[in-house]
Amino acid sequence: MNEHQSTNKTPPTPKQNNQAPSWAFIAAAGMGNRMRPLTDHLPKPLIVVRGQSLLDHIVDRLLAAGITDIVLNTHYHSAQIEEWAQNRAACTPPLKITLFHEPELLDTGGGIENVLTQDQRTTPFYMINGDAFWVDDAVEPSLKSLSQHWQNSSDILCLLLEPTAQMKLTTAVGDYNIKAPDRAERCADQTGDYMFTGLRIVHPDILHYKPASDTAPKYSFLALMDAAEKNGRLGAHIHKGRWHHLSTPADVASVNQATMNTSENSIKNAAKRG
Repeated sequence: MNEHQSTNKTPPTPKQNNQAPSWAFIAAAGMGNRMRPLTDHLPKPLIVVRGQSLLDHIVDRLLAAGITDIVLNTHYHSAQIEEWAQNRAACTPPLKITLFHEPELLDTGGGIENVLTQDQRTTPFYMINGDAFWVDDAVEPSLKSLSQHWQNSSDILCLLLEPTAQMKLTTAVGDYNIKAPDRAERCADQTGDYMFTGLRIVHPDILHYKPASDTAPKYSFLALMDAAEKNGRLGAHIHKGRWHHLSTPADVASVNQATMNTSENSIKNAAKRG
């Protein structure tokens, strides 16, 4: 059995401090059904927000965090993502983009298990939803801040959480609360104070939490998140920037319109000063 396959064993005893992420996995295989008609002929990660595709947005921020080794899974309109990856890697050396195509969707848990078992990766990594869109804090870039928090912990998984009170442009869903010290607690009735941003740091040993009885290749990563919480190893870090929940075309329009209004106000203010 491969070391990353389901064992139903407790992960190894954690070290006092975690190693910084050395690579990233972007979940880019989904159908994006709630984003139709924008996704009728386009994979959701290639939707343009504020003048840039979501994938380019994510990759730019990974590069700024020192990550040049990036893995994506593909399924829906995979040829478009393949073309994007070739062009982006060619334009941004030393960026390396590796694609794992899923003929049948494996869901978020099965997708990352497929990568870890095939590619034999053993080091911590950023795992980011392909529709994640965030604005960094001016002092603490989101990925760097999350990494610093991770390195000072013995978590097996750490989530970046957005305070729902700060979410003004898109719908807030309170799917988590935070328990001291820095423990994420899923809120089943979605009345929590924080929403999961789709950004997290993961240790590959998380796969030890997959039940041995679950032999299906397709499963949700949420099962592993819940298992990490149950075992006291699900960390939480509060996002200091702004993250927007992009689920529908209306969400995209809201974020783009806010940008347009900001630009217009900046021009008007500059004209007044002139």
